[in-house]
Amino acid sequence: MKKYYLILLFVFCISSLYAQRNRREVIEAQKVAFLTRNLELSPEEARLFWPIYDEFTAERDKIIRQRNAITHDIGNNFRNMTEKKLEEAGDELVRLNLTEAELKVEYHEKFKEVLTPSKVVRLYYTENRFKNYLLNQLRSRGVNKVDNVRKLPDGS
Repeated sequence: MKKYYLILLFVFCISSLYAQRNRREVIEAQKVAFLTRNLELSPEEARLFWPIYDEFTAERDKIIRQRNAITHDIGNNFRNMTEKKLEEAGDELVRLNLTEAELKVEYHEKFKEVLTPSKVVRLYYTENRFKNYLLNQLRSRGVNKVDNVRKLPDGS
């Protein structure tokens, strides 16, 4: 257990040194350490789990990037978009949400092949805890202040 705490401490030290550079890589390293520590993976479980998880994350990230591109486009062009274009964008957002849900179902089955049911559930819980940790870090740095939020298309 001490080994995992040392790894986590090391990751946090590195993250503070390179906060501006390689932010995504640092966050991913923190996530790996966080998940590893909380899931208590055996070496064999880790060997089988991480390639599957990395594949899942890459596929999920593609969907998220597509969804973000659509919402960014809507945010920038809302007033100039036709009802038809808005309908198409809405339909695509729903389709992407469905695709993400199907991906989660597919990888849930794959996770169950290499982890115990309790570790699969703990994975979902730990991912959520890590996401909340990151959000709290952003809030504490003032990133989510109201002044930094763009106006919504309706002016609110």
